[in-house]
Amino acid sequence: MKYIFLNLKRFDISPDSGGVNSITDMNNWGSYIVKKIEAELESIKEKISDVTFPIFFPEAHLLSAVAAKGKDIVHGIEIGSQGVHTATTEKGGNFGAFTTFLPSSAAKEIGATWTIIGHSEQRKHLEMMFSLVTDDDNVVNRAIHSILHSQITMAQKENLRVLYCIGEKFEEIERREAVLKTQLNLAITEDINTEHLVLAYEPIWAIGPGKTPPSIQEISESASLIKKLISLPLVYGGGIKKENAMGIGSIKKLDGGLIALTRFSGEIGFYPDEYKNIVELYMKGVNI
Repeated sequence: MKYIFLNLKRFDISPDSGGVNSITDMNNWGSYIVKKIEAELESIKEKISDVTFPIFFPEAHLLSAVAAKGKDIVHGIEIGSQGVHTATTEKGGNFGAFTTFLPSSAAKEIGATWTIIGHSEQRKHLEMMFSLVTDDDNVVNRAIHSILHSQITMAQKENLRVLYCIGEKFEEIERREAVLKTQLNLAITEDINTEHLVLAYEPIWAIGPGKTPPSIQEISESASLIKKLISLPLVYGGGIKKENAMGIGSIKKLDGGLIALTRFSGEIGFYPDEYKNIVELYMKGVNI
């Protein structure tokens, strides 16, 4: 099984407000994305028979995205939330006192079947927060992964599948193996059901404007390293785009990848037709 994840972050905001959404108004954005992507995937269904397509939406769009899913689409997409809280509701316990947080029980009832945890943007926020309290890197690291572990646990309590992101920063490249091993061992403990877990490798040092992306050889070496550390499905989370899709598809140690933006110049943004093109290029690489 291959996985092509789509993380839409906050791509619903219009350029007038500093965002990248040029395709529809925010109120219709979630349903528009689902309908367009399902239509695009349906047009290439013969090429993608063994691929799962989860999409992570900002919370405000989960309801409309789930409602827009086609009933008879052969390769329909799956809907995921962008994280869950460290606690959830339970009979005889907390009935929903989670102001500003999304419990996994709510994500499940909305219709989500996936969630993404440990993304580099989430890790950056947690690191900044705990670094205000202590400058002990080991304490900060354990605190971050205690939260990520709790979120994975709560997601699995509601049978949500988890995409768990790992990756090293620039100053950690020389000790990549130790960093990745820690990120795996502290969050994926014996109580985690690994049958419902997929890993995403994010080379944090290569993500963002002006950064140099890793070569296909470098991605392949990192994939081999991670597979040596743990036997789980692994996708490339540094971003699949037209320029690298075939190469990433050709890496046998990878089980897929993650798409975010499809256009990085001009009218920057996410466009469903370009998403389909990236998927096609990735499948060409798989079938080389």
